[in-house]
Parts: sequence; structure tokens; C-alpha cells
Amino acid sequence: MQFITNFHFLRPWLLALLIPAILLLWQAWKAQDSKSGMQALIAEHLLEHLMLGAKEQEKVRPLYLLAAFWLVGIVALAGPAWKKESSPFAEDTSGLVIALKVTPSMLAQDIQPSRLERATQKIHDLLKLRSGAKTALIAYGGSAHLTMPLTVDPTIIDMFSQALTPEIMPEKGDTASAALELGSAILTKAGIPGSILLITDQIAGDQLGALKNFHQQSNIPVHIFAIAADKAVIVPPGSPPAPALNLNDMNKAADVLGASLTVISPDERDVQKLSQRIQISISNAKQNQGERWQDAGYWLLPLLLVLALPFFRRGWFVAYE
Repeated sequence: MQFITNFHFLRPWLLALLIPAILLLWQAWKAQDSKSGMQALIAEHLLEHLMLGAKEQEKVRPLYLLAAFWLVGIVALAGPAWKKESSPFAEDTSGLVIALKVTPSMLAQDIQPSRLERATQKIHDLLKLRSGAKTALIAYGGSAHLTMPLTVDPTIIDMFSQALTPEIMPEKGDTASAALELGSAILTKAGIPGSILLITDQIAGDQLGALKNFHQQSNIPVHIFAIAADKAVIVPPGSPPAPALNLNDMNKAADVLGASLTVISPDERDVQKLSQRIQISISNAKQNQGERWQDAGYWLLPLLLVLALPFFRRGWFVAYE
């Protein structure tokens, strides 16, 4: 039943080749029917004995096999399909957009050497675990800006992330929703499955409505990486003032986004956990975006070879010329 409902041709326009094929076969059939042209000159009972290969004409004629060969060949070219298969390029084309918050609060030193510098180090460690995967970098504050388009070169992402400072951001603020919208546009334009990693120390409460709207309108997975220390951590003297980690607000943002939440750790456990979550979300996305219809035309090739074998028989056409 699934065969009947899903059957279609991947290249249906190639079925138009059947029209010239039928016309050519019709002309060839008329040209090979030499008996009809001789009936006006020779008696019927004598013509049967004079025609070369007249007895064989009742058997399979080369023209019939040629017609079958063309029919099967054109159907194979049209690409019959009824089931899907995983795209072999899905894994290679999956992407990750990193949206890094670049604001004065990210200069706080409750995490050494600072939240921003530690974030760039974590990006470096994450890219090492995702060798060969496409990654883009967004810097956001009061507005979101594409810093590096999708690339498979982690050194470029490293270089640009380390060069980011709050001073170069044109607007002050915390527009995480703008960063997500830009990340979604990048993946959509590239036409590849992927996810967005939001690296931030806090998410403003007035952003929750916009984040909820983003989640309702987009099916792109989001992961939040919290870069801030608990209020129990002693902040070094001279550190820029910044609020401590507020897990309650982070969890609220994660809930409205349907996102995972990973909190920074002094070792590599956070990056490893984050990498696993990103990989799982991309794998789930590939199940829907990384599938294609399987071209079954290749299975007709053996039949084409069988139909072509008689044409290699020497003298097979002589009886019909």
C-alpha cells in the first residue's frame, strides 16, 4: 500500500521522451514490413516461401525488443521512487551558529580571566570536538551582527571571537532574540540542518516574549551556555560590576525556547555535555531535513542489459531487412 501511495517519478519530464520513441518505432515498423509492399506483385502462397525469415516473423522481432529497451530505459531515466533514504551529505552539511554576547557585563572577572575570554576558550574547545563541521559566529549586544559566516575552519572562528570587545558593538543592550533570528536566517539561507548556541551571562526578562515567539515560529534547536559564576564566588577587586548567575531566569529562558541549558564548569565536562546535546539535536533535525527519495531507476539497469543481449547476435537483423 505504501508503494502505491508514495510512487512517483523524480524526473517526470523525461517521460516526454516516450513520444519521439513511439514515433520512431512506428516508422521503423512500417519500414520493416516489406511483405505488405510485395503483396501487389507476388501471389500470397508464393510470397510466404520467398520472404527471407518469414517463419521467424511470428517469433519475437528485434523491433519489439528495441521498444521494450527504450521503454525501460526512459522509465529508469525518469527516476521511479516510492521510499526515502538518508542523504549521504546530511552529516557533512550540518551547521552550528554560535551567538556570543559581547557586553560590558561579559568583562566581569568572577570567571577568570573574564567571562568573555573564558567564553572564547570554551568555543575553541567545542570546535575541537566538532572538527570539520560548519560553524558561524554572531556577536550581539543591543543588536546582532554576523561576525563570521559558516566555515569549516575553526582557526578563523577563534581569531574573530578573541577580537570581540564591548567597545566595538554599536548598540548597548541585551537582544538575545535578535541573535537567534539572525542565526535562524543563516541556517535557512544555507539550507542545512543545524542548531544555535547562545553563549550569555544573563538573559533580560523583557526578552522572554520575543524568545517565545521565536520558538513558535522556528524549529531550529537552541542551546544556552551560561557563562557566569554563582553569587557565592568571591569576585576579584577591580572586576567590572555584573550580576551573578541567575539560574531561575536562565531556566525560564530555556523553557520558552525549548532549549537545553548548560552551565560553565572549570573542567571540560560542560563542553563535552554541550557537544553531545548539539549532536543529538542535529541528528534529530537530519531525520526530517536530511532525507531524500531513493531513485529506484538503477534497479532497471540489469533488465536493460538482458534486453540488449540479443542485439549482439550476429545476423539477427537480416531476417527483417
